[in-house]
Amino acid sequence: MLERLTPDLQSVTVERHDIIHRPGEEIRFLYFPITCMISITVTLLGGATVETGAVGSREVAGINAFMGGRETTQTEYIAQVEGLALRIAAAPMKLEFDRNTEFRSILLKYTQAMLAQVSQNVACNRLHQIEQRCARWLLEVRDRVRVDRFVLTQEFIAQMLGASRVSVSQAMADLKDASILDYSRGHVDLKDYAALERRSCECYFVLRDEYDRLLPIDRSSL
Repeated sequence: MLERLTPDLQSVTVERHDIIHRPGEEIRFLYFPITCMISITVTLLGGATVETGAVGSREVAGINAFMGGRETTQTEYIAQVEGLALRIAAAPMKLEFDRNTEFRSILLKYTQAMLAQVSQNVACNRLHQIEQRCARWLLEVRDRVRVDRFVLTQEFIAQMLGASRVSVSQAMADLKDASILDYSRGHVDLKDYAALERRSCECYFVLRDEYDRLLPIDRSSL
C-alpha cells in the first residue's frame, strides 16, 4: 500500500493561519500532519467561529474525500500550529480506500474517533468551566504536535473554544501563576504536564483513551 501511495505524497510546510480548505469547496487534497496542527472550524452567519475538531500527528484532514467522488464540507480547515505535513491528492487515496480492506479499516476507525471528538467537544463546551476547557485544549495541542512550546495567541484560543478573550486571558493567567505554563507574546511553554492534566476536565482523558483504543500509539514517544 505504502509503495503505491508514496509517489503521490508531497511534504509541505503549513504556516500558522493557513486555510487549507474552505466551506463548499471540493476536497482535492488530504493532509497528514507531522509537526503541525489543523483545526476544523464552523463559522456562523453572525461571524462567530468555533472549533469542532482538531487534526494532528496521527490524524488526517480531509477525511470526507474518500466518502465519494466530489465531496465537500461546510467546515473550514485552518492551521493553528505551523509545521510539516504530508499532502496527497484525494483520487489515489480514494482508490486505495476502495481496494484495500486494511487501509479502509484504519480510516473508518479514525472516522469513529473523529465523531467521538466532535461529540465530546459539544458536551465540553456546554458543561465545563473555561479553565478546564483551556487546559484540555492545550493538552490536546501538545499531544498532536509532540512539543511543549508552540505559538498560539489568546485571541485564537478564545475563537477555537468559542469563549471570550477576557475569560481565556484569565484562565491562562491562572495557569501561569500556578507555574503550569509560561505565556508571553503568543508563545506558550508548558512547564508542568501533570498539573495541567489535573486542571483539565475528564473530556481530555475520555478522548485520549478512545483514540488509543481505536488508533494505538506508543505514548512513551509523546
